[in-house]
Amino acid sequence: MFDLDKWQEIYYSLKKHKLRTALTAFGVFWGIFMLVVLMGAGNGLRNGVMQDFDIAKNAVFVWSQQTSLPYQGLQPGRSINFKNSDIEAITNNVKEIDIIAPRNFLAGDFMVVRGDRSVSFQVYGDYPDYVHVKPMIITSGRFINDRDIEDRRKIAVIGSQVQSRLYQPEEDPIGTYIKIKGVPFKVVGTFDSPLRSDDAIDDVQTIYLPNTTLQLAFNQGENVGWFSFIPKPGIPAAVIEEKVKNLLAQRHKIHPDDRSALGSFNVEKEYQEVQGLFSGIRAVSWLVSVMTIIAGVVGVGNIMLIIVKERTKEFGVRKSVGAPPWSIVSMIMLESLVLTGISGYLGLLSGVGFVELINYALVQFEAQSDFFANPEIDFKVSITALLVLVCAGTLAGIVPARKAAQTNPVVALRDE
Repeated sequence: MFDLDKWQEIYYSLKKHKLRTALTAFGVFWGIFMLVVLMGAGNGLRNGVMQDFDIAKNAVFVWSQQTSLPYQGLQPGRSINFKNSDIEAITNNVKEIDIIAPRNFLAGDFMVVRGDRSVSFQVYGDYPDYVHVKPMIITSGRFINDRDIEDRRKIAVIGSQVQSRLYQPEEDPIGTYIKIKGVPFKVVGTFDSPLRSDDAIDDVQTIYLPNTTLQLAFNQGENVGWFSFIPKPGIPAAVIEEKVKNLLAQRHKIHPDDRSALGSFNVEKEYQEVQGLFSGIRAVSWLVSVMTIIAGVVGVGNIMLIIVKERTKEFGVRKSVGAPPWSIVSMIMLESLVLTGISGYLGLLSGVGFVELINYALVQFEAQSDFFANPEIDFKVSITALLVLVCAGTLAGIVPARKAAQTNPVVALRDE
């Protein structure tokens, strides 16, 4: 490895046929380059899609609809209305649930008023645990707490867009009052969205009230619009989805075969499907890149066979003066490793540089989208690519090295 003469031989051997060496090295260079670029693009697609996952990745949502089958003397087409009593029933019977967050929505056309300003916003009734279902950034004050729920306090937590449209830039909204359908609510907190996509605009135009307060203030009685759940660690979301729906079906007298009465959305299932899609993209990227690398390695192997053929007489002389086979094998293997290693490393650097350039351009020109954002290279991918280079160089030199080692000195000295 540290024999200077050996390195000089490798240098002059590759330099002797510059075009042939360059074209051969390009195959390995292009394979590694494509691997890095495709992996970076795949990560960019994944980041673009995953930034829209603004809710817990194992959350489950269940809502009511209308029945489609008659059951126990009740006619189809019956609307199902969840009640506060369902909260206790679910808590007591579905032990796999870690977090339950009942929700309500204030429907209708109305304006949120403060002083001489009035704007239309979304208003939801929620419980404190909802922040675990849909993360948010509390910029000042606090979110809803248990005392707000128990005492039915008239408090509100407002989004950053609500604040900017109802308040002056220098005003602190904490402790002030806003009116929703004529009912005054004290602002106790403000929040912002962790998202950068278009969904963030809707998030920050939202007002959160304690669910019990919304029910009382706006005559919604004991009604609950829908439920949000998060299972305990290690419990699949599908388990609580099935158990909750079965329990609610029993409580509201829904036919066991009626699939229309209750709607649900399993975020975990959706997330796993998306992850499976990107696993497939990564597999295809590896397949394309590895096949390209193999083509480059075959080229390197061929060029090394040609070199061995051209140096047959030289190897005969070496063996006739007592050179061990390993010295010839190591020289051919090292030459192969040098050719693949340098070209592959340059491909790796070029690929990383190209991906970083794309990332820089996206940030500079604010071109991040809902489907492509922050392309990046995984450190593990870089290490794997380097290992691929070593393996490629070794494979490329095996056949030529064995052929060189098996050279018969007498026959080699007669070679023309």
